[in-house]
Amino acid sequence: MKKIEAVIRRSKFEEVKAALHAIDIDFFSYTETYGVGNERKKKDVFRGSADTDYISRLTLSIVVRDINLRKTVDCLLKSAYTGEIGDGKIFVWTIEESYRIRTGESGDDSMYNKD
Repeated sequence: MKKIEAVIRRSKFEEVKAALHAIDIDFFSYTETYGVGNERKKKDVFRGSADTDYISRLTLSIVVRDINLRKTVDCLLKSAYTGEIGDGKIFVWTIEESYRIRTGESGDDSMYNKD
């Protein structure tokens, strides 16, 4: 199994979500992410002082079976792409084990995308 973390533009979220569902990746989590990078963002003013530059993004966390890794990464590359600086990053690493809490299933059997 592999874990994919993708940092994407907020404006691309609905397109990415639809594309993932289209390839039967039906479960993932996401969080708001703030960072810095080559993209320039306007400074926000908070309580009268200018905040430092930051970039607002979403981080998607997706765990897939090994056989679904390539199609998931390709889907993210295509659906999150704008061609501009700040499109994001994709990171992949190995997951040793997973468990479904409700049934106690483990490994590939605990994953939703069994095909």
